[in-house]
Amino acid sequence: MVRQMAPRLCDGVFGFEAATASAIAADALCWFREEEGVSVIRPVPAGTPDAMRQITLDVHSALDGVGLTAAVSKALAAANIPCNMVAALHHDHVFVPEADAPRALQILQRLSAGEDQT
Repeated sequence: MVRQMAPRLCDGVFGFEAATASAIAADALCWFREEEGVSVIRPVPAGTPDAMRQITLDVHSALDGVGLTAAVSKALAAANIPCNMVAALHHDHVFVPEADAPRALQILQRLSAGEDQT
């Protein structure tokens, strides 16, 4: 799956926020209910503190696939880029700090091409 992941930087800037279950924004990209409350990922203005960019891995990632998340997070960690992974039914999505997005995309493109990450 790593060789076929075809990373793509998506339009928009996103933030991870806490929300009450009754106040989930209509523009939320996704939400997840945790013990502590509801977390949402929603659009925010560029330059917002802690703003993230979304990189979608365009390979159809099977829910029982092994290693894709580990390979992506390892490559980004080696470059000191934090990431938050969101796995959906068809694709995995990587959220990275807004300022690191172009470099993260290059790293993932090299990883997908099989280039050495050292």
